This record gives sequence, C-alpha cells and structure tokens, in this order.
Amino acid sequence: MPPTEAETRRRRILAAIHDVPTGRTASYGQIARRAGFPRCARLVARILSDAGEALPWHRIVRADGRIAFPPGSAAFDEQVARLRGEGVAVANGRVRPTDDAETWLDRVLWG
Repeated sequence: MPPTEAETRRRRILAAIHDVPTGRTASYGQIARRAGFPRCARLVARILSDAGEALPWHRIVRADGRIAFPPGSAAFDEQVARLRGEGVAVANGRVRPTDDAETWLDRVLWG
C-alpha cells in the first residue's frame, strides 16, 4: 500500500530536519519550503511536537531567529544548551542568522 499524502509530507519534512547540519539552524518555513510544502511552517511545528529525541529539533527556530518556547521554560533552556553546545550563538532567546542560510540549506538538500 503506498503511503498517504500525510505520511509523504511527514517523511519529507523529517528528512529536511535531519539534513540541517550541526552548528546551523533553519526556520520552520525554510524546512517546509525545502520539503516541497511552502506555506506549511505550522505543519513543521506540529510534526516536531510529535517527533522523538533522535531528531535534531533544537536546530529549528522561528523565522526571526527566536526560539519558539517560552523563555525560562525547560524546553527553552534545553534548546539553548543544545545550540550552544554546537557552537551556535544564542542571545536573548534568538540565534543570529547567517547570510548564507538559504544557500547552505539548498546545497545540503539539492546538491
């Protein structure tokens, strides 16, 4: 039996998340676009909320670079710690976007 459309979307989004390299971040919207589902950033967030620990969930942030969890929450603190552990600068709950954010993601996903 072929996968449903929902399962296909889920697999492609999970693959795009897995492809974000260590020390880099991507926005929910960037992941949605790279998976082939522009305008589905909320779907990325929903899939992340159901995903397991093996997924590098901490590398996904809001479009403006902010961490989506409330400041001071356990999830916020965990994401900050994981990002800093990979060398990502986090200040005031925000990561600093790199100028080549779209370029590296294109290279990783499309070759």
